Amino acid sequence: MRARLERYFQFEALGANWRTEILAGSTTFVTMAYIIFVNPSILRETGMPVAAVTAATCLASAIGCFLMCGLARYPIALAPGMGLNAYFTYTVCLGMGVNWRIALGAVFLSGVIFLILTALGIRQLILEAIPRELFSAVAVGIGLFIAFIGFRNAGIIQPHAATIVSLGNLRDPGTLLSVFGLLLIAGLMVWRVRAAMLLGILATTLVGAATGLVRWNPQPYSPADLSSTFLKLDVAGALNLGLLEIVFVFLFVDLFDNIGTLVAVGTRAGLFDRDGHIPRVNRILTSDAVASTAGALCGTSTVVSYIESAAGVVAGGRTGVTAIVCGLLFLAALFVAPLLGVIPAQATAPALIIVGALMLTHTEEIEWARPASAIPAFLTLAAIPLTFSIANGLAFGFTSFTLLKVIAGEWRKVSWLVYLLTALFILRFFYLGTG
Repeated sequence: MRARLERYFQFEALGANWRTEILAGSTTFVTMAYIIFVNPSILRETGMPVAAVTAATCLASAIGCFLMCGLARYPIALAPGMGLNAYFTYTVCLGMGVNWRIALGAVFLSGVIFLILTALGIRQLILEAIPRELFSAVAVGIGLFIAFIGFRNAGIIQPHAATIVSLGNLRDPGTLLSVFGLLLIAGLMVWRVRAAMLLGILATTLVGAATGLVRWNPQPYSPADLSSTFLKLDVAGALNLGLLEIVFVFLFVDLFDNIGTLVAVGTRAGLFDRDGHIPRVNRILTSDAVASTAGALCGTSTVVSYIESAAGVVAGGRTGVTAIVCGLLFLAALFVAPLLGVIPAQATAPALIIVGALMLTHTEEIEWARPASAIPAFLTLAAIPLTFSIANGLAFGFTSFTLLKVIAGEWRKVSWLVYLLTALFILRFFYLGTG
């Protein structure tokens, strides 16, 4: 049995061994386990039960990792995506007033469409058509979006009638607790501690409890609590014409997120072949699509491949065994994490700020010296946090990119699919008018 597994995962060809793969899977888990606490802290603002979302987060992550292991055989872990969970909560549910059940229906539909596009090979057309300038800009914009939410939740910034936002009360005990958490996580990362975010969240929570700022009220829990969100999605409501753009954004950002992760992890692990392609890439995207639909059924926002998988690769992970180890740890967390009680916003806000900061590394991939690239990229990354909408950022980016190409006389270099998407975005501006 062991020999058959080693042949299936190509241990000999990849120079892998069980000890290293198990260590790599554990490393990946501790670097991304913060999502177990951060995701429920974001989605609870939609009215979703915290215990159920925590369980759904663990279960959906485990399913995604198992799929990546068995189907694609790569050391890539999956979990509900940062940025997409913020879009789900703050733009769709709170901003547009959409019930979380309908929003879950939109996530489910986007996963189904993603699966169909992958099966039909249309994904390749979309990937070739998307302006590469916008890949990095979307990642940076989402990073700023996440960091903005973190600063707000920490109380470091607050609304202001005259200046829109201003500095918050830094003498407020809750804000000071968040500042402590921010410095702690940053310090742990400087010391290269793998589980910096997870340890920082837990330590900040403990300090808050010790100082009376946080009250630990563990609730009785059983896996049956998942029933509060399991199969509660409203697909029929998501099919409403006015919500189709939500489905599109979930689909589009998921696609961007996957490509960025594949490039980063694939380069680090040497997964690319001589032609610059990743073998079995369709299986990777299929795993992601199925995981997203499973996540929606369980009760969480879009599941994506995680860039933190690179930590496991650095630790020596080369096969799907790394992914299944990570999945097993998420499955174990399913029975433990909800018992810890609600992690306060003061503890998760620093993690949001740090995640946002890490996503800004993509700015170096933007050709700032070329106006035709820099302007659409800037409009994309600026519009996402300033309009509190990933959809608006994509719309500004696509529209400006296409128009500048036409102005420069390079309209023949633009794919017909980009023109189609640009036309849809322009129609969206006229249709919605605002927001």
